[in-house]
Amino acid sequence: MKPYWKYFKLNLMTGMQYRIAAYAGVATQFFWGFMYLMIYAAFYMNNSKATDFDFKSLVSYLWLQQSFLALIMIWFRDQELFDLITKGNLAYELCRPLDLYRFWYAKLLAKRLSAATLRFAPILVVAFLLPEPFKMMPPPSVASGLLFVFALLTGVLVIVALSMFVYLLTMKTMSGTGSLLLFAIIGDFLSGGILPIPLMPEGFRKVVEILPFRYVADFPFRVYSGHIPVADALYGICFQWLWLILLVVVGSVWMRYQVKRVCIQGG
Repeated sequence: MKPYWKYFKLNLMTGMQYRIAAYAGVATQFFWGFMYLMIYAAFYMNNSKATDFDFKSLVSYLWLQQSFLALIMIWFRDQELFDLITKGNLAYELCRPLDLYRFWYAKLLAKRLSAATLRFAPILVVAFLLPEPFKMMPPPSVASGLLFVFALLTGVLVIVALSMFVYLLTMKTMSGTGSLLLFAIIGDFLSGGILPIPLMPEGFRKVVEILPFRYVADFPFRVYSGHIPVADALYGICFQWLWLILLVVVGSVWMRYQVKRVCIQGG
């Protein structure tokens, strides 16, 4: 694991250099955060009993979503990996005496973590200082806060494992646009990025809660607010790890299969 760890640290340090882009991202996240709050405030004013997901929990949900967007966004893309595949430079990657799946996984994980590290703190600080009812509340207990951190970090591992399938499909189709768009639209909706899962119709919500996408964002955010109790959170974390192991195993097997049949563009 030593080469992968060094590659991870290299990409992490590289990503930490883009501070101006991170500050611009913070401003964008504030804009979207306030916009969503205004929309949902109007909804709750007229339909306060439509759901058991109270407005205070929703406020924390939305601010956490904006703070850790770099960790959870489904549409995150690494253009360098797409170029490696579509322009033929994948041949150089295949010459490395390393496992390609783990090599790319380390890079994608580092890029997400570096982007989130530069952005999350300013957003959270301001969110805690806002007046009611738009003020972000602390978790109801220490246990909920600790489980939130663990669930969020596990969710990052899950989303990276999911995003690896985009690059595997690109290796097969030689076009990352379609795979990324399909993955982004469906995954963003199923993870609660467009509409929080507690606000979805009950029948549809039960289906969504089985899929791995909800464990990326919706699950940790609701653990933070206490909407998911500590006992249920422990149960959910077990499912997070089951999905993570399954996705990594399937992705690794597919990568080995695809590498043997990959088409190198340009020759």
